[in-house]
Amino acid sequence: MSAKVKSEILAWFWIGLVFLLVNGTLGQARVIPSGSMENTLLVGDHLIMSRIGYDAGIPFTNIHLSLWRDPKRQQIIIFKPPYGKQDQPDLIKRVIGLPGDKIEIHDGSVWINGAKLEENYTTGPTLLPSHDELLPPFQGAPLTVPENQYFVMGDNRGNSYDSRYWGGVPRTAILGTPVAIYLSVNASPDAWNGNFLERLRAYGNALFHPSEIRWKRLFETF
Repeated sequence: MSAKVKSEILAWFWIGLVFLLVNGTLGQARVIPSGSMENTLLVGDHLIMSRIGYDAGIPFTNIHLSLWRDPKRQQIIIFKPPYGKQDQPDLIKRVIGLPGDKIEIHDGSVWINGAKLEENYTTGPTLLPSHDELLPPFQGAPLTVPENQYFVMGDNRGNSYDSRYWGGVPRTAILGTPVAIYLSVNASPDAWNGNFLERLRAYGNALFHPSEIRWKRLFETF
């Protein structure tokens, strides 16, 4: 058996193992459906999410309880959208502002408590949305992040619907943090946005055409 075949078998073993964690109490699987976190995360990246210390959930239910751990600045988190209906897909962004921080956005950058935040992971400048793009009752920046909330943004600043538009993320909405990429498939975003047939097609195509798997991204950790 060639080394390439062995590596493919090992990769698919990990894929199967991770899917056993879906809706698990300690960890869950997630897939990136949009480009808001490029180039840190790509469309089609499949992640293992750790809930340890952040959230305790009952498998196959929407019941969860926030735990003792709080995210740090510039950490990537996964959370329930703080707007709209409860059945919306979870979001993944980077924590920029902590509770009590004063957030300002100007000159293409983020300023926290008067100091420019150094960010080497962003794609494009950080800009303020127009006032009519804000989600009521959010008034926009500058602002002081409320207690028990976090100001988050996507790394792809020109293509991310985030706290610049709708405000902070309550601590109770945070589910966990990504641990590693276990699979990355180069496929249409439709495959990861609820289109079941497109998703099956993407997995089938990756199975028969392994070049569609971004092998170098497998097992990257955060």
